[in-house]
Amino acid sequence: MSKTLSNKSNLQVLYEDNHIIIVNKRAGDIVQGDKTGDKPLSDVVKEFIKDKYNKPGNVYLGVTHRLDRPTTGIVVFAKTSKALPRLNKLFSEKKVTKTYWAVVKERPSKEKDTLIHWLKKNPKNNKSTAYKYERNDCKKAVLHFEVIKQLNNYYLLEVNLETGRHHQIRSQLASIGSPIKGDLKYGFDRSNKDASIHLHSRKIEFIHPVSKDLISIVATTPSDAIWDACNI
Repeated sequence: MSKTLSNKSNLQVLYEDNHIIIVNKRAGDIVQGDKTGDKPLSDVVKEFIKDKYNKPGNVYLGVTHRLDRPTTGIVVFAKTSKALPRLNKLFSEKKVTKTYWAVVKERPSKEKDTLIHWLKKNPKNNKSTAYKYERNDCKKAVLHFEVIKQLNNYYLLEVNLETGRHHQIRSQLASIGSPIKGDLKYGFDRSNKDASIHLHSRKIEFIHPVSKDLISIVATTPSDAIWDACNI
């Protein structure tokens, strides 16, 4: 994966108020620091806030959820210690509606379906295996998908998550024979040139934890031939 991460000049902010900032993550960005030592998106957002408001000292920023490194789209951060636990509670209680777009080459057997699997994460290869039947060492994963567009050689799926498991969409779609474009780890036959995969966190909706307003955000897709065809 490319180590060229976002910087302040090209950070795409989708929404911001006193308590929350929502950005459109690029492929290659890591949301939070990890063993690679690459600069995380959280640090980029902190620098953006510090510069925008001329803040002295350290900037507070809370990570509420993550996206896989090769995935793009919506990431929500908390700007205050008041908002962070409230946002965390919304996510844990499944009161945040998350919609993804996924591009696959192999059309699913059904136009729309609910997938239920039991996922087991292997930390050694950072991969999850999806099983059809319940296992004691696995976590239940549920998603709903619909084929919403046919492209020349691919299909665009809209995916709504009920649970938020490790590599859930990637492993569940692969388990039905429809791995995501570019996702070598889960069985697609070749990688994308930029090491991305065609999985995009498209839309998020939740009740603002402080103002109680409905927040509904849509993130534009990256610009490439496949994503551009999805938006026509």
